[in-house]
Amino acid sequence: QVQLVESGGGLVQAGGSLRLSCAASGRTFSSYAMGWFRQAPGKEREFVVRITRSGGSTYYTDSVKGRFTISRDNAKNTVYLQMNSLKPEDTAVYYCAASRGYGSSLSSGYDYWGQGAQVTVSS
Repeated sequence: QVQLVESGGGLVQAGGSLRLSCAASGRTFSSYAMGWFRQAPGKEREFVVRITRSGGSTYYTDSVKGRFTISRDNAKNTVYLQMNSLKPEDTAVYYCAASRGYGSSLSSGYDYWGQGAQVTVSS
């Protein structure tokens, strides 16, 4: 069992930056691929980015490439999402997720989810 807790959300003006953190419980964090998803009001949850167990490979959705950066620190059981050049359309609840497999761009590829962190970007 893995428990995930996101932090670092908030309100920021367009063009600003935020860094989300996702802290995982347990001693097997490095055995999970990790992903970030987001859900805007009235929309379905969508994939944002994922990272492999070692952190050696990352995969981004096109709309955040060049602006967002995922990283992980396996010694601290934490995955991060650095978000720069934020746009109003980035406004959503952001969820981190852990996969016992290789990760995926699909929600069904993940086994554990955090409670979400609200990110609001004002224009």
